[in-house]
This record gives sequence, structure tokens and C-alpha cells, in this order.
Amino acid sequence: MASKLLDRLRRTLFKEGEIPSETEGIDNFPESSELEDDTDCISARLGGTLCFEGDGTQESGEDAGEGSGPESDSDFLGESMDNACSSTDTSPVGLSPKGSSMLTRQLQESWRSLKTRSVPERLVFEVTDASVVQEGSSKYVLYTIQVLQSGSFDKTPALITRRYSDFERLHARLRRRHGDEMEGLCFPRKKLRKNFAAETIAKRSRAFEQYLSHLHSLAGLRRSPVFLEFFYLGDLRAGQMLMRVGRYQDALGALINALRLQEKLGCQQMLQQHQQQQQQQHQQNSPQGVHWLFNLCSLVSCFQDLEQLEEAQEHCDRALRDIAPSQEALQQQQQQQQLQFHPLLIPLLQYNVRLSWKISKDKRQWEALLQEIQDLGVDVGNQPNLKEYLIKEVLEDSEGDSKSKVKGDDIT
Repeated sequence: MASKLLDRLRRTLFKEGEIPSETEGIDNFPESSELEDDTDCISARLGGTLCFEGDGTQESGEDAGEGSGPESDSDFLGESMDNACSSTDTSPVGLSPKGSSMLTRQLQESWRSLKTRSVPERLVFEVTDASVVQEGSSKYVLYTIQVLQSGSFDKTPALITRRYSDFERLHARLRRRHGDEMEGLCFPRKKLRKNFAAETIAKRSRAFEQYLSHLHSLAGLRRSPVFLEFFYLGDLRAGQMLMRVGRYQDALGALINALRLQEKLGCQQMLQQHQQQQQQQHQQNSPQGVHWLFNLCSLVSCFQDLEQLEEAQEHCDRALRDIAPSQEALQQQQQQQQLQFHPLLIPLLQYNVRLSWKISKDKRQWEALLQEIQDLGVDVGNQPNLKEYLIKEVLEDSEGDSKSKVKGDDIT
């Protein structure tokens, strides 16, 4: 029976000595002619076949998914196993022990290569829902977009909901700031009629997926504050407003989603790079750095008020690791007699020591740093209250706009 099964596997997987092509089973992108009417084209660069990455891999935004193409064990091997087991052959061809050993070795190498094959990671933007919303005399389509990391199983996908005018505003701001890179990029225009037809909504959904993927494929644009804030700033402002009215459980949802978006967009890495430049060139804090730390501190406050102390300490620890000075930096500041610390450093150190004590976690590292700062002559007792800072902080975008788009009705 084993010989029969191995023979069928050999004939199925390696017909006439051929090795399965790595490009078989991969769906091509639709031609640009499918994006007619209001979606004419996404970019002159994308004429013909749509491709946003330079890695040679093509995926269809809606059709591609986990387990598609020959890189999936289930598709590549599972189908072959089904064919072998359901074969109607009744005269198995016997295999010599040597041939069987070679075949087993080939199968093992094939499985090993499938598991270790490097899959480039990138962000995927997928419209999972599009609904028509009626607000009084106003009517618009609200698009729900899932943001997840490809190349591995993403346990923490994030969601955003945006309408056409939000995309339109993003496009206008990027054109003002990045005219050269945006020059060849077209935006799906509005139609005089049938804007709420199912076909129009479907085409726009596909176009917005391609639009965001194309923006993220360009290094200059995916690091742009305008592009980054389009994703997370709305949730950050919503979380702050919910905290102001004491709705900490509801605030957690918005803040956690904002943090996931910031993580996927690489805001923490940008903060670390900016801090290195800041030490060398004495630059001011970037908006993304302020937003990243504000988010972590807001989660600390919410988790503490909800008596989830371990989660509060975890996020407090993350924030401190981003802003705590090294021993070398402390010694250098002491020699130069220029003590410059992040305004939230001491409040977070005090929070972390108290939280760590309550959950019986080692706090010696942060206690030592707090004592060292105090020994330098800093008044650690006269420091801003963390919750007051979070409630009073004005969350501005990169263009200096502090107006929140979250309506009062959204939190009542």
C-alpha cells in the first residue's frame, strides 16, 4: 500500500521530471480597463498590469488570500494527496527500496523548501465592507478597510472606516507636500449619478485598495506624516474624548486599534530614528513621536482605571524604553550641566514603580533610574499628573490642525 501511494505521489508531484513552477496558480492583476468610469487609472506607472511592489509577486487585492498559489502547503501537496488517494489504478508499480528512499528525500526537501521560503512582508489594505449612510440630508458611502501584515499570519489586524471625502482630503494634502511623487497618480473622481450603485461602490472599493497599496509602496510617501495620520489620528482623538468623559472601556478599543496601526506603519522605528537625530541636531519632537507616546500613556491610564494592572505596567514599560536616557547620556548631561528629560519621563517612572510593586514585578531598573535623576538635583515630587496631561493635550496633525473630526454624538 505504501509503495502504491508513493508511486502515485511521484507521478502526481513530479510528472516527467518537471518541478512545479513557483509562478503557477498566482492570479494576475486585472487590467486597467476594469477600472473605467470613475476609477480610470490609479497611476500612469500602473498601466496594464497592476503591481505595487518590486518583489516580483503579483496578487489580486480581493482574490488573493492565505493559502493561494503554489506557496501553500495545502494547495500544493493537499490536492496531490487527494488525487493519489482517489486514483482508480489497481495495479501498483512496485518501488525498490533505493527508489523509495530517493523519493522520500525529494519530498522532504520539497516540504522543507516550502516552509523556509522567504515571503516578503508588506501591508495589505482590503475593503471588507462598504455601506451607504444617511445622516439627515447627507448621504455617503462608508468604507471599512482592514490593514494587515502579509508574509506571516497577522494576529492583530486593524480596521479603519473612511468615506470618499476622507480619501479626497488625503490626496489633496499629499499633492501639496509631495507633488513630484504624486504627479503620476490619478484619483477616482466622482460621478454625476450612480454614486451609490453597487457596481460603482465595488469599483471604488477596489480602487481605494490599489490607491493605498501604491502610496505605501513609495518610501517617501509611506513615511509622510500626512499618510500616517490618515490611519491612526482619528482613533487617537476618539480615545482622548472618551477618556475625558470617563468611558475608559470604550476608549480602549479606539486606542488599541490606533496602536496597532502605528505599529504596522512603523511609527515606533521613526520615533527612535528621530530621537537619534534630535540628540545630534537638537530638533523638536515630531508629531508621530508625540502621538506614539500619547497612545501608550493613554493605554496605561485606561488599563489602570479598569484595574488591569499587568497591561498597564506593560505599556508603561514600553513607553519608558522609548524615552528613558541611557547611562552614557545621563553622564554626558551631568558633565555639561544640561539636564534635559522628556516631560513624561518622571511621571512614567513613578507609575511603573507603583504598578510593578502591585503586581510583584521586578522594578529595580526603574527605581535606580528615578533615584539617579533625583540625585542630579531634579525635583521628582513636583511633576505633572499623567491623567491631566492626557486630557489637556492638544493632538495636532502635521499641518497644525487640532480640530477633531469625532462628533459629540459618537460618544454619547
